[in-house]
Amino acid sequence: MEIQACALGLGSGFYDRRWGRLAVCLQPVSAGRMLRVCCKMRNRNTGSSLHKRHQNKKASERSTLNTNLQSQSDESKEVNSSSSEDLMSPFQDKLSDADPIEDLPTMADDIRSSKGEKSIFIENADGVQRLPTDQLEDLTGMIKHAEKNVLLLNQARIGALKELDRILSEKEALQAEINVLELKLDETDSRLKVTTQEKIRVEFLEKELGRLKNEINSKDKFDGKVLTSDSISQDAIDIAFVEELNALRVENGSLKDDIKALNEKLIDVSGKEECISMLEKERSLLETSVRELKSELEASRIDISAVSSFKSECKALWDKVENLQALLGATAERAKQTATLFEQNLELQAKVDKLEASLKESNANKLPDKSQKYDELLLQKIEMLEERLQAADQEILSHTILYQKSLEEFQQSIEKLKECNQKELGEHFDDMPWEFWSRLLLMVDGWLIEKKISSSDGKLLREMVWKKDRQICEAYLACNGKHEHEAIVTFLKLTQPQTSQGLHIVHIAAEIAPVAKVGGLGDVVLGLSKALQRKGHLVEIVLPKYDCLQEDQIIELKALDVAVESFFDGQLFKNKIWVGIVEGLPVYFIEPHHPSKFFWRGEFYGEHDDFKRFSFFSRAALELLYQAGKKPDIIHCHDWQTAFVAPLYWDIYAAKGFNSARICFTCHNFEYQGTAHFSELSSCGLDIQRLNRPDRMQDNSAPDRINPLKGAIVFSNIVTTVSPTYAQEVCTPEGGRGLHGTLRLHSKKFVGVLNGIDTDSWNPSTDIILPVQYSADDLQGKAENKRALRTQLELSAADAFQPLVCCITRLVPQKGVHLIRHAIYQTVELGGQFVLLGSSPVAHIQRDFEGIASHFKNHPHVRLLLKYDDALSHMIYAASDMFIIPSLFEPCGLTQMIAMRYGSVPIVRRTGGLNDSVFDVDDDTIPVQYRNGFTFLSPNEQDLNNVMERAFKYYKKSPENWQKLVQRIMRLDFSWESSAQQYEELYEKTVTRARAAANF
Repeated sequence: MEIQACALGLGSGFYDRRWGRLAVCLQPVSAGRMLRVCCKMRNRNTGSSLHKRHQNKKASERSTLNTNLQSQSDESKEVNSSSSEDLMSPFQDKLSDADPIEDLPTMADDIRSSKGEKSIFIENADGVQRLPTDQLEDLTGMIKHAEKNVLLLNQARIGALKELDRILSEKEALQAEINVLELKLDETDSRLKVTTQEKIRVEFLEKELGRLKNEINSKDKFDGKVLTSDSISQDAIDIAFVEELNALRVENGSLKDDIKALNEKLIDVSGKEECISMLEKERSLLETSVRELKSELEASRIDISAVSSFKSECKALWDKVENLQALLGATAERAKQTATLFEQNLELQAKVDKLEASLKESNANKLPDKSQKYDELLLQKIEMLEERLQAADQEILSHTILYQKSLEEFQQSIEKLKECNQKELGEHFDDMPWEFWSRLLLMVDGWLIEKKISSSDGKLLREMVWKKDRQICEAYLACNGKHEHEAIVTFLKLTQPQTSQGLHIVHIAAEIAPVAKVGGLGDVVLGLSKALQRKGHLVEIVLPKYDCLQEDQIIELKALDVAVESFFDGQLFKNKIWVGIVEGLPVYFIEPHHPSKFFWRGEFYGEHDDFKRFSFFSRAALELLYQAGKKPDIIHCHDWQTAFVAPLYWDIYAAKGFNSARICFTCHNFEYQGTAHFSELSSCGLDIQRLNRPDRMQDNSAPDRINPLKGAIVFSNIVTTVSPTYAQEVCTPEGGRGLHGTLRLHSKKFVGVLNGIDTDSWNPSTDIILPVQYSADDLQGKAENKRALRTQLELSAADAFQPLVCCITRLVPQKGVHLIRHAIYQTVELGGQFVLLGSSPVAHIQRDFEGIASHFKNHPHVRLLLKYDDALSHMIYAASDMFIIPSLFEPCGLTQMIAMRYGSVPIVRRTGGLNDSVFDVDDDTIPVQYRNGFTFLSPNEQDLNNVMERAFKYYKKSPENWQKLVQRIMRLDFSWESSAQQYEELYEKTVTRARAAANF
C-alpha cells in the first residue's frame, strides 16, 4: 500500500464528511510531536508486498496515523484555504467517497522495531498492523513536496507585492496625466462654449445666405434673364462660404470628441473654490482700500476746487466793491465842490442885492457928481460881478449836470451789480455740491418719517430740493443755528404746489462703492446713480446696514428716531433706519432687529442663510418706501440678492396702493441665481402655491427649488444686463445657465446696456500716479511714461519706437490663458516687448506662468509680474502701445475702455462687451471714426498670430496713422453718461406707458 497526501494542517485529527477524507496524525516512532494529514491507503503492485497490499484494499480499511515531524517551517502556518485546495487538487481523484466513521481504526502504542527502524502501527479489530518503511518514505516525500508548494506560494506573494508597487507607480503616473488633462479640460470646455457661439453665428449666417439666395432666385425669375458672370461669382462665393461652414462643423465635431475623450479619462478633479474665495476677499479688501484713498483724494480735490472758485468769486466781488467805492468817492467830491460853488454864488447874489439897493437909494437922494462917479464905479463892479455870477452859474450848471450823470452811472452800476449778484447767487446754488442737496433731502425725509411734517408738505419740500430751488437753499442757510421747530416752521412757509420734470429713482442693492464693495456691482450702482443725478433726476439708494461698512466714507451718518416694522416668518420685526451721504448721493441703511443678526456677520455674502438675509432686506426696503410715503417712478434692483423686490412689489404692495413705480432689474452675472428650497419663500410673505410654478419662480432645472433671478425676470418691467452681446449669449443654453428659455419668453423687455468707467479716476491728464500727465492733444507725456516703465522694470530702452504690448488680467481659463501664453512668445518673435500684470487663483495655471516668468527673468523684452498692483496698473496703461485681451468670455470688460482712455490700442477677441466696445481698424463696414482697435474671432493661436501681425505692421509702417488712432481712441467717451442716457430712455418709456395706461 502507498499513502497519498491530500491536505496539510496543524491541530488534532478530524474527519471531513464533505470530501470523505480522514485527518490523521503522522508520527515517527522516535518522536513525540504531531503533524495532521489527510491520507488514504490503496493497493499498489510494488515488489514483495503486493499480496499484503491487495488484502488491505479488499478490507477497505482506513487508518488514523499519528506522527510528529521534528522540524516545521513558519511559512506553512500562513498557507490559506485557497492554497490548500490547490495543493490537494492533484490527489482528489484518488480519494474515496466517504467511509463510515465507525469503521475507523484506532491508534496503537508507539513501538520501536527490533531493527531500530521508524515504523507506523495501526490498531483495528484484527489487531496491530505495522506499516512498512517505504510507505513512510512516500509520506515524507509528499510532505516535502507540500513544503515546496508553500515556498512557491510565498514567492508568488512576493511577486504580487512587486506587482502592487508597479500598479501604485502607474497610478501616480496616471494622476499626473489627470492633472495635465484638467488644464486641457478647462480650455476645451471654454472652446466648446465658444464653438457653440460660433454655431449660433453660423446658423444665423446660413439663414442670411438662404435669404440672399431666395432674393437672387426671385430676381432671376422676374427678369427672365440668364445668370450673368456676377451671379456666377456670387454662387462661387456662396459655395466657398458653405465650405467654410462645413469646416466649422467638422471642427465643432472634433472639439466635441475631444471633450468626450477628456471626460472619460478624467477621474478626480479637486476644485479650489475655498482658495479662490480667500483670494477674492483679499482682493476686494485691497480694492476697497484703494477706493477709499481715491475717494478721499477726490473729495480733497473737490474741496480745493470749491475753495479756489469761492476765492476767485470773492476777489471779483471785492474788486467791484472797490470800484464802486472809488466812483462814489469821486461823485461825493464833485458834490462837495458843487455845494461850495453854490454857497459862493449865494454870497455874490446877496452882495449884488445890497449894491442894487444902495444904487436905488443914491438915485433917490440925487447925490452930487462924486456920487455919480462912485455909482458908475459901482455899476462897473456890478457888471463884473454879474459876469462872474453868470460864469459861476454856468460852472454850477455844468457840475450839476456832471453830478446827475454820476448819480445815473452809480444807479446803473448798482443795478448791474445786483443783477450780477443775483445771477451769481443762482449759479452758486446750482453749483452747490450734491452733499448739500442730499443733506437737505435727508433732513426733510427725516421730518417726514418721524411724522413732524405731513406727507404732502414733505413731497413739496422734496421736489424743491430736487429742483435745487433757491428759496429752500436760502431758508436752510437762514435756519442755521436755529432750533429744529423754528426750522420746520420756516420750511413749511415754502410749501407751494410745484411740478417736477425729472424722475424719482430708487436703487435697492446689496453694494455701493466705496462703502460696501465686493465686485463690479458696487461701481455700477455708484456710477449710474451719479450720472442720473447729474441729469436732473432724484436718485436715492437703499442698502443693508452691514457691520463691515466703510463708515468713514459716509458723510453725516446718523440714525433716525423711528423704527420701521416689516413682516418676516409670520411676525413683525423692527428695523432701525440710518441715513447718510455717499459721494453726493442720499443713502438709506436698514438695520434689522432680528435674532439672527442678518447683517452683523463681518461679511457681505457667502453665509448659509443668504436667501433669508436678502429676502428680509427686500421686504424691509419696500416697507421703508411705503411707510415714508414715497412715490418713486422707478425702483431699480440688482442681482439675485434684491430680485425678491419685483414679486413682493406686485403681489403685496401694489394691492396696498403703493403702485406708482415700475421695476427695473439688472443681472450682472447669470451664473449666480440664489436658488433655494421652495419652502423658504414663505418667510418674506410670498405665496408659495401661486409662485412655485414653471411660468413664475420655479427653477427650470429643479421643480422643488425657487429661483429669485427667474422671478425678477418674470415680474420686472425692464430687464437688463451689462452689454448687448452678453444679452445675446445668455439667451443660449450655454450662457443662460438654465434661464435661456425664460429670457427668450420675455425678450421684448430684455436689453443689454454697456457699462461705463469712472473717467475722473482714469484720466491721464490728471492722474497723479503717472510721472508725466498727458492728453490727446499732447502725447509727449505718453512716451515719457513708457521710458519710465522700462527703467522701472529693467527692460531694454535701446529702441524708443519698439512697440510695448501689455496685459492686465486675472489668469483664469475664461480669460484665454493659453492665448496670453502664446502672445508672449509671439510678441518677442515680432520684435516687441511684453509686460503682464496679474495672478491666478488656479494652482496649476499659476505654476505654469511662474515657470514662464522664471524663463524670461533676465530677458530684455519680457516681464511677468504675477500679482496685482493698482499704482503699477496706471503706469502700464499709460506706457503701453497695445493692450491684448484674448478672453474666451467677457460679459462687459473694463480694461479695454481704460486702455483706450490712456491711448493704448486694444487687441481683443470678439465676445461679450469686447465686441460692443472695440471695432477693427480694417473693418470697412464700420465708420472710420469708430474704428479703435484690432479684433479676431476664433480663440486659436493662428488667428491671434494674424491679428498681432496686422497690429505690428500698422504700428511700424504707418506711425502717423497710428498717432491719429491713439488720439481718436483717447477722445472716445466711455463714461457713464451714455449708459445713463440709455437707462433714462428705458425709464421714461416704461413710465410713459404706465401713465398712459392709468389715464386710459
